[in-house]
Amino acid sequence: MSFHFDPAHKHIRVEVEVEGIASSVVLGFALDTGSSRTTIPEGILLFLGYDPAVATRQVRVTTPSGVELRPLVTIRRISALGHERVDLPVVCRTLPSSADIEGLLGLDFFRGHELTLDFRQGEIRLA
Repeated sequence: MSFHFDPAHKHIRVEVEVEGIASSVVLGFALDTGSSRTTIPEGILLFLGYDPAVATRQVRVTTPSGVELRPLVTIRRISALGHERVDLPVVCRTLPSSADIEGLLGLDFFRGHELTLDFRQGEIRLA
């Protein structure tokens, strides 16, 4: 199965469904092969019923402004590109408003799969 993306856009934007304790939501994430972990902002996690303030694990995140220690929150289920992960630990980090995305879909989501990005056709395949 393949999915379309705009190769001229600044991000490879994909629809991602995140299941929470209180509800589920579909958001626009950037497919980010430069990020080892999927990242979801605190406000979205709170809306879904997760409280990053009580997270028992933290992870170091390298950003353009330095290294930050951020909560790691395990979400029930995340689905994108016809695949899903359950009990995936995600980084809680708010992205700049100028980013024009709600989160980052990192390498942790793609591990164990074959990811193909065709920039000529604007297609993503995940097998």
